[in-house]
Amino acid sequence: MTTTSLSYKTRFETHITAVQECLEEILTPQEPEVLWAAMRHGVLNGGKRIRPVLLIESCVACGGTQQKALPTACALELIHCYSLIHDDLPCMDNDDLRRGLPTVHKAFSEDMAVLAGDALLALAFGVIPDNTLDVPDKVLLQVITELSQAASIKGLVNGQADDILFANDLPDEERLYRIHSGKTGALFRFSTWAGAKLAEQPEPVVSLLAKYGETLGLAFQIVDDLLDVQGNNALLGKTLGKDEAQGKITFPAVYGIAGTETILKSHIETLYSILDALPTTIQTKNLRFLVEFVQQREF
Repeated sequence: MTTTSLSYKTRFETHITAVQECLEEILTPQEPEVLWAAMRHGVLNGGKRIRPVLLIESCVACGGTQQKALPTACALELIHCYSLIHDDLPCMDNDDLRRGLPTVHKAFSEDMAVLAGDALLALAFGVIPDNTLDVPDKVLLQVITELSQAASIKGLVNGQADDILFANDLPDEERLYRIHSGKTGALFRFSTWAGAKLAEQPEPVVSLLAKYGETLGLAFQIVDDLLDVQGNNALLGKTLGKDEAQGKITFPAVYGIAGTETILKSHIETLYSILDALPTTIQTKNLRFLVEFVQQREF
């Protein structure tokens, strides 16, 4: 594992710990016991927590605090984890492993996996208004509205639908970007948009950071596609080669390995250009590190 991969958890340990503790509290077991166990299995089983880290770091970079961003960061992670639970189902990607552990439908059952995902999605939207302090109600309403868009037909769900509908089609650049702008880019974009919004930055800064998040999400997906071809099972904790086997439209399928690496380099250059365009009052050091981490990650 690279130094960058190792130092990701070291650098953001306080954020990751805060998110984990908050998620533990949100998911304090209740009845029915099996449903809450399935929800906890789908959320508290590790992971990079890159979306909540990105949201918190964007807020801190803009002069906000971890505490101000934490409820929205946890709501975002609940939505991300619900999407993974449903994505792994037999009717979708039919995966047996997630983060090195059995997927929720394997550890419990298909019906509990569906209900666990449903519950996490619904639960997420109450976390923000119930737990956020020192943010105007108008801003919170904008954040909740934007999250609903990013998680639904204008974002994540739309990308997932396209991913299924276009499977086994000829590789196509337009379809590729349509899938991943929704499936991955939308929640990344929300992360950095929300961080800036919660810190009450002006619209030009919010827009630039939203663009940074969306572009970082696409870079993350490009690396994910490369790792599915060239990665290490033990490090990734999931089954490799599934995309090709299922006829998915991926960056290597459209551009080949060498072409995909060139596209990745272009996205990385764009990310640094966006960060350079931000006002000097925005502290971009850790946002720059996240670009490096995404480019070099092995897990």
